[in-house]
Amino acid sequence: MMMKAVSKAALLSSLAALAVIAPGSAQAGGFYLQEQSVKGAGRAFSGEVADQGAASLWWNPASIGGLQGGSAHIGFSAILPKGDLDNVGTAIVRPGQAPAPVGGDQRSEDPINKGYLPTGAIAYGITPEIAVGLTIASPYSFTTNYDETSWARYTADKTRLRTYDIQPSIAVMPLPGLSLGAGLNIEYAKANLGNYLPNLSAALPDGHQNLKGDGWDLGWTLGAQYAYGPATFGVSYKSSVKHKLSGEMITSGLLGPLAGQNGTIATHATFRTPWQLNFGTRVKVTEALTLNGQVSRFGWGKFDAIRLGDPVNVAIPEHYRDTWSFAGGVDYDLSPKWTIRGGIQHDQTPTRNGERDARVPDSNRWNFALGTSYAVTQAFTLDAAANYIHFKDAKIDRTTAAYAGSPVQTPILVDGEINNARAIVLSIGGRLTF
Repeated sequence: MMMKAVSKAALLSSLAALAVIAPGSAQAGGFYLQEQSVKGAGRAFSGEVADQGAASLWWNPASIGGLQGGSAHIGFSAILPKGDLDNVGTAIVRPGQAPAPVGGDQRSEDPINKGYLPTGAIAYGITPEIAVGLTIASPYSFTTNYDETSWARYTADKTRLRTYDIQPSIAVMPLPGLSLGAGLNIEYAKANLGNYLPNLSAALPDGHQNLKGDGWDLGWTLGAQYAYGPATFGVSYKSSVKHKLSGEMITSGLLGPLAGQNGTIATHATFRTPWQLNFGTRVKVTEALTLNGQVSRFGWGKFDAIRLGDPVNVAIPEHYRDTWSFAGGVDYDLSPKWTIRGGIQHDQTPTRNGERDARVPDSNRWNFALGTSYAVTQAFTLDAAANYIHFKDAKIDRTTAAYAGSPVQTPILVDGEINNARAIVLSIGGRLTF
């Protein structure tokens, strides 16, 4: 009977690792990557929902309303994060023993790996009132890597998430100046998540678990734009996507009474990405100067739990909170060919104090941006942008437990900090009309 309880508890604690498919990326709150336009990156994503053309299609399908001919964009961003995760007083409580230091390396440097993010979109005006488009993006992707000797090893070692979103869209103009759009989000997610498991004696080496899975799922996007005089207003709503990942969990290295848990188990889990509501405006105040503003509300509360299927059939609470993002920026035309831009964005983290772990090294951040565009020809424009992102220091303080609910439950009393976290994002791309 004890072995059955330990078996289910080991599986539960292993599958709980799936909760970390939403760790903090270096670019936006939670695990959302907003680098879907180089032009947008140059002004800290302050006017994308109200801008027009294929480069804004990810944020608002109405952006292609009234398009004459074709529009396309392609972009590439190099994401270069830095930061330290320091242990303060993390302890492990093995059965029948007093709390003891978790041991291991007391500082993990740069656990979020560098990333390289491509994006692109294409659109075409079929008639003066109807346009269609297609966006390909990777909105939720990251990689983290902790050493096997890290103090955080029982929370995470290597984690990799990739999502690929294909968004076909249509926009119509029922009235002059008014564009309405809709898009379907076809999203593929693939996750590979690992962490170490403590054996019952500190003298024994750690065991290990790895959970991997993938799946295709659907969401949708609606949007509208209205142009009045020198101003354009935009609003869009991007739905939550319910993901179901089917895969397997591999456990190895457990010894003694836990050895029976080694092996491979087929399983699945479901979770939701956040919905997104965007409001924005662009106002051309002079022939050269355009002001941009955008407010976004993210429904991270949808990421409330990871729901596990057979053979566990339980829900792991996450308690993410809904968040706000605020951005302002400018575009200034130095000449008919050359534009410079800049912006500032403040973004909240959906993670809460008391529930933040090393897989989610996320905190509130400021994004400072500069960018430029140069019209190489009448049909082709080159874009470039640089962003500096500063993260607020924060606690890593989510208590967890190996073999939870079993006679050998082993709590990990996490007590650490995120320090000196920042990121540089360099982007280059181009826009083409045809």
